[in-house]
Amino acid sequence: MFDPTVFDNLKIAFENQLYDLDNLDNEINIISRHDNMEMATMSREFRLGFTMQDNADITAEICLEASLKDLADEILEAPDTDPGCTLRVFFTMTVEDPETECPIIESILTKIWTPPSRPKQTLQYVFDNQQAHYQNTVEVHFDRKINENQMEDIPSLIDHILDSLEALMTE
Repeated sequence: MFDPTVFDNLKIAFENQLYDLDNLDNEINIISRHDNMEMATMSREFRLGFTMQDNADITAEICLEASLKDLADEILEAPDTDPGCTLRVFFTMTVEDPETECPIIESILTKIWTPPSRPKQTLQYVFDNQQAHYQNTVEVHFDRKINENQMEDIPSLIDHILDSLEALMTE
């Protein structure tokens, strides 16, 4: 019989919460779902992207990752290990004036998340397209791995993501 890993249990918990917000509450729209196994490194990655129902301009994405070591430690019940997953949250939006808008975005997300490190903003644009906007992808990274002990924190985490989307929309 299949014994689900920490990764599988967390993935399903996130899916359940977010799909309920999409299908039952009509609060968000799920716009992407990726569930990958990287065969070269035998790692797993799950990404679920969504927008607020009333504003598709800003996207949030939850990224859950487990390395081969994490999976092996858990499956082999390695002593003195605490298997878990890496969690990252991404927000993607368009900015026109990065010098002005990026510090505001950082301030908004730092107030909501109080992360140990600053949110990391990555700007992209198409060269020679003469466009006056950039795609800004902001990563909120957590300094520790999560496991089933944080399962009850998932609704609060999702509330923080929704608060972030709303605050970024009003920026």
